[in-house]
Amino acid sequence: MPRRTATMLASTLMLIALLCAGVLIPVPYAEMSPGPTVNTLGNHDGEPVLQITGHKTYQAGGHLNMTTVRVTSADFRMNLVEAVYGWLDPDTKVVPHDTLYPAGTTEEQSSQQNAEEFSQSQESAKVAALKELGIPVKSWVIVATVVKDSPAEGRLHAGDVIKAVDGTAVKQPSDVATLVTKHKAGQNVVFTVIPAKEQAAAEKAHRTATATQDVTLTTKASDDSGPKRAVVGISAGTDHTFPFTIDIKLADVGGPSAGLMFALGIYDKLTPGDLTGGKFVAGTGTIDDNGTVGPIGGIEMKTIGARDKGAQYFLTPADNCAAAAKDTPSGLTLVKVKTIGDALGALKDIRSGNTAALPTCTAKG
Repeated sequence: MPRRTATMLASTLMLIALLCAGVLIPVPYAEMSPGPTVNTLGNHDGEPVLQITGHKTYQAGGHLNMTTVRVTSADFRMNLVEAVYGWLDPDTKVVPHDTLYPAGTTEEQSSQQNAEEFSQSQESAKVAALKELGIPVKSWVIVATVVKDSPAEGRLHAGDVIKAVDGTAVKQPSDVATLVTKHKAGQNVVFTVIPAKEQAAAEKAHRTATATQDVTLTTKASDDSGPKRAVVGISAGTDHTFPFTIDIKLADVGGPSAGLMFALGIYDKLTPGDLTGGKFVAGTGTIDDNGTVGPIGGIEMKTIGARDKGAQYFLTPADNCAAAAKDTPSGLTLVKVKTIGDALGALKDIRSGNTAALPTCTAKG
């Protein structure tokens, strides 16, 4: 065989081998890309995203779009070829797998966590919007989750209302951990609770639940990566009773990042006029019951997705501003917000045309 032919054959075989290795060898990365955007003021799959009954609503125009990020699943194992392709694609971002999914996280666990965060974001969005409107909302602290094989398993249940710990009234979820960690591992702690079934029955009958019971638990030492402390194996959360019904109809979305846009959509539907003045506004950000806007992941992908759909303005959590401003899509104005009040103020400037007053994002934040 001529030397030139042999060299070409060897090179071809080497290239094939490298390509095969690239396809077969997994790399510890995941991929993010722009996901769908949905107008919270409009319809999705044939029905309104926001459905409010029991209170006067108003027709809202324009766009207040929530944005999403499409990510590879927790159990997806990217190969080298896919990683290189993602690095070269300006509309995708390849990141270390563990930044999206902590080591050992399964797809089932990730999906459950995203669903829980999405549900909580909807509740907080409702509370924040109604508080901003001066509409009272009843709230109380509950058992949000119970850890398997913990002292609380079988003794406390998700939905139980926590009235007190060791006789000290509980007013917010953080109070529970504060009171429990005053103990040492092996000591007893007394929870005064209204059982979830009693609370549900009271709500159904439109009455206030009052039947409490004391549950004594023996603390144990924490086994997570944080400092050692006494725990009982629960996480505390907040539940609410709303004066009228607000349903958010949006499936196949997870995580907490739509909270701000849901809150603004609810506010818009409960007030006359249009918040946007007919403009196309998109955005993102978590929101808590007090209307504070928090940072999210994948901001660069969300701004791309929003601009591709026609957004002119993007409400951006203040803590995400610097990252978003590094590569802002042409024609999109990034508006910095820290609270729902900031967002409402920015929307006022947008609909009045006073865009020079908008607090825009810069590379410094």
